[in-house]
Amino acid sequence: MSTDSAWWCEYAWLPSGQVASRVLVTVVDGLISAVEAGVDRPSGAVLLRGLVIPGLANTHSHAFHRALRGRTQAGRGDFWTWRQQMYGVANRLDPSTYLALARATYAEMALAGITCVGEFHYVHHQPDGVPYDDPNVMGAALVLAAEQVGVRLTLLDTCYVAGGFGEPLSAPQLRFGDGDADGWAKRASALEGALEGGPHVRIGAAIHSVRAVPADQLGVVADWVRDRDVPLHFHLSEQQAENDGCLALYGVTPTQLLASSGAMGPVATAVHATQLRGGDISLIAGTATGVCFCPTTERDLADGIGPAGALLAAGVPLSLGTDGQSVIDLFEEARALELDERLASQVRGTFSAAQLLDAATVAGHRALGWSDAGQIAVGMRADLVAVDLESRRTAGAGASADAIVFAAAASDVTDVIVDGVAIVRDRRHLRIDDVGVALREAIEAVTP
Repeated sequence: MSTDSAWWCEYAWLPSGQVASRVLVTVVDGLISAVEAGVDRPSGAVLLRGLVIPGLANTHSHAFHRALRGRTQAGRGDFWTWRQQMYGVANRLDPSTYLALARATYAEMALAGITCVGEFHYVHHQPDGVPYDDPNVMGAALVLAAEQVGVRLTLLDTCYVAGGFGEPLSAPQLRFGDGDADGWAKRASALEGALEGGPHVRIGAAIHSVRAVPADQLGVVADWVRDRDVPLHFHLSEQQAENDGCLALYGVTPTQLLASSGAMGPVATAVHATQLRGGDISLIAGTATGVCFCPTTERDLADGIGPAGALLAAGVPLSLGTDGQSVIDLFEEARALELDERLASQVRGTFSAAQLLDAATVAGHRALGWSDAGQIAVGMRADLVAVDLESRRTAGAGASADAIVFAAAASDVTDVIVDGVAIVRDRRHLRIDDVGVALREAIEAVTP
């Protein structure tokens, strides 16, 4: 038995929702071929100490926002003032600096146990809006970054063609646009063809928001997705102003507008949904649309607390994302979902730790089009994340989902295996020598 074909876990969190001890996970061609609990470690099996969980799925990421961490906190403001600072970083990106920043950011994610990223990608062209010679070179940089780090990527190529309700793109937004949704579809189709068959990448689509795609063009994106059966994501009701503008122009909520365009459905994921109104929740549930919460970003931008408990009660699949990268820690995102709900409802225990861990693993992978990942089970991708149970945060908490979700931090991740290949060992990324240095250098290249 080769050293990279079997992993022996002190403890493992299995699909039953229970923790088993002394678990042997056998891997063939990147897939789990056997899971045996209560067995001694055989010769050649690689030891994974602590509690091993499935790889974490970051359902919603803007990699370049990592450059904003620690730079946007001073003074008062809201989402709209923060957005101007974000535009400043976006307009300093080029294919080379985007590759470096995304590679370092994905490496930080890998160190945090994230094995799959959903990248909501809208920085398509040059700052003046003119396409590069290769109009998909920026998307290709993200794909290459993920490949070099060793994580899987769902590139959610984003349609962004308006600067607001009834407004053209402003100067900072020009590089996001393709003229109209048909122009977006043409470019996205070329990207899809160029990347077809890549083992670590899948292409999906995104509607940036109902602010950024006019109602009469939403159907173009929905049809493109339907023809390919790929994921479709969209920012939804993140701010009250978005609801107000949509109601003023169209007479319906953003949820109602997206549903009438055919954008809602089982392959769709609404991101944020912090300011849902009226019958929006029943409409989301009735179309089998998922919702991705990004609690650390939502509190950073003063978006509000979304109706997670009501969505859970309605049967809506929930996943998690790091979005603005103010924190890259899916354990924090998971527990924040429950803790924020406690603040809003004044009731504890809406979500169990197992439900929160499901949101960070299997539900996130499904939202990104990887239905064969997110569980330690036969036939699933061999994504394993070992979490230290003896750190100053986790010591004494025991080997349980509660210990992971409510006590652990990203820095407690010790080992990460993706598709049967180790990319992090003993808290060290095996492909990026010093992730901190890589981040600093990449951020300095795109900030004043």
